[in-house]
Amino acid sequence: MSKNDSRDVHAGNDNGIEFNIDKDATAKITVDPDGMRAHIILEPPSGNGKNLTLQQIMDLIRENGVVTGIDEEKIKSLAENPSYLEKICIAEGKHPVDGKDAKLNLFFEIRKEPRFSVNEDGSINFRELNIISNIRKGELLCTITPPEDGVDGYTVTGRNLRAAKGKAIRPPVGKNVILSDDGLNIFAAIDGKVEYEDGKISVFATYEVPANVDNSTGNIKFIGNVLIRGNVLAGFEVEAGGTVEVWGTVESAKIKAGGDIILHRGIQGMGKGILESGGNIVAKYIEHSIVTAKGSVTAEAIMHSKLTCKGKLELGGKKGLLVGGTYKVGTEITAKVIGSYLSTFTDIEVGADPEERNRYKEVCNELKVVENEFKKTEQAIRILRSLESAGTFTPEKQSLLVRSIRTRLYLQSKSIELKKEKLDLETRLQNTTEGKVRCYNFLYPGTKLTIGNSTLYVKDTIQYCVAFNDGNSIKIVPMA
Repeated sequence: MSKNDSRDVHAGNDNGIEFNIDKDATAKITVDPDGMRAHIILEPPSGNGKNLTLQQIMDLIRENGVVTGIDEEKIKSLAENPSYLEKICIAEGKHPVDGKDAKLNLFFEIRKEPRFSVNEDGSINFRELNIISNIRKGELLCTITPPEDGVDGYTVTGRNLRAAKGKAIRPPVGKNVILSDDGLNIFAAIDGKVEYEDGKISVFATYEVPANVDNSTGNIKFIGNVLIRGNVLAGFEVEAGGTVEVWGTVESAKIKAGGDIILHRGIQGMGKGILESGGNIVAKYIEHSIVTAKGSVTAEAIMHSKLTCKGKLELGGKKGLLVGGTYKVGTEITAKVIGSYLSTFTDIEVGADPEERNRYKEVCNELKVVENEFKKTEQAIRILRSLESAGTFTPEKQSLLVRSIRTRLYLQSKSIELKKEKLDLETRLQNTTEGKVRCYNFLYPGTKLTIGNSTLYVKDTIQYCVAFNDGNSIKIVPMA
């Protein structure tokens, strides 16, 4: 008799006739919507009905599309010792395991900020900066952990679940380094300073000048770091791809560095001294110089100079003095004294990217030139058109008209481009109000403060104060 067959047994009693139905056990198979698990629910037999055999259960499972991840031991146990009306998991899929991306392991500090200490008398110790990382030839700089493949998964219905593969990375090979044959290790090819810039590892050697930069050395241009034990005399130039460190005095010379500039004494620029740094600048003093830094500037005194930096301007040590000149600073200025009791004009701009401010001025000037040229071109075209109408048009004038029309189209396009850039820059500059000026002693009259799009002229001496833009104007409040 099959599992769907039934047998009727009749038994009489005082109350009438009672029917007992013999029915074999049944089973219901369900699969989760995501296909990761399958369950069985056994319905018990009735009367003299039979339990399901192992083969019947396995056939039923396959009839419902379950083909992988089947727990045969559990099913065998159910066939031998049925557990009725209970939802039992009898098959499980496997989730995919994504592969791991390749990993870059660096064995050096990417960037060291100046770490100077303060002496007992309050002055800054510029001899202990600890900013140069020296690397020896053959030293291991980096290892690459290769990517790992993922492990595919599957559903109980046999559908394959693809795992994501780990992503490889290109070895960050720059200058003066060696890549191992397996492409997994990078070593220094020379002694020098390691840099990690633009996603590449490079080693820059240090060029040392034991005395002054003068006629005996000439101008210096070097790919790595430059260490000068003496002075840099007037009229000479030092250019380095890395850090420039000067133990002596810089006169009216030019120093340009891709990294930091450290002056253990300072610069007496006489109006011609120039410092250009791709990082930070640290000096004891800066006088009558033009200074540009993409990072921050730290000194004890800065006087009558033109300074631009994208980070902070910090005046500390004994003097902490900022007086005379123009200072455009990206984030914050801190000083003990700003200006002088003689009301020396000191022009300060803070809270906006100095490069954006300069670019805004350039765009405005360039736009004026373009618009002026456009007017001249329009006038020339009108004159040529009138000659054409009068019938006195020569081939030379025809060629000039064609060129003038092309120039007008170019100037129109350029004007639109400049106006868009001007509007973008205006919007960013107007929305900039985060800059602050902190003065720990005296803020003197003669100081002009520009924070964001607001300007304030200091008319009275103020002590221990903070200046900031509250969104409408510049406020000066006592320092907390």
